Amino acid sequence: MKIIKSAEFTADGAWGALDITTMHGISCRLHWTDAPYKWHVNDGEEVFAVMQGQVRMRVRRAGAEEVTILDAGDIFHAQPGDEHMAEPVGIARILVIEKEGSV
Repeated sequence: MKIIKSAEFTADGAWGALDITTMHGISCRLHWTDAPYKWHVNDGEEVFAVMQGQVRMRVRRAGAEEVTILDAGDIFHAQPGDEHMAEPVGIARILVIEKEGSV
C-alpha cells in the first residue's frame, strides 16, 4: 500500500515524475511542472487530472487551436490522435494515466 501526498511532491525539473504504478501496461504517474510540455499526440488514450494548480490545455482540431483552463480537480481525457499541449500557470501537479512508455 502507498499513500502519496501530491501537494508535497516536487521534482528536479519540469515534468519530473513519480511513478506510482503500472497496471496491465497502463502507467500512473504524478508530475510536477512549472513549464509547458511539447505539442504531442499519444498512441493511446490519456487521462490527465490536475491535482494542484492550473493548466492551460491547448488542443489542435482541424487546424484550429482551442484553449481550455483546467483547475485543480479537473480531468482531461485525450483520445488516440488528439494533438495537445499542457501549459501550467505557475506550478502544477498532475496525475497522468496512459499507456506505458507513451510520450
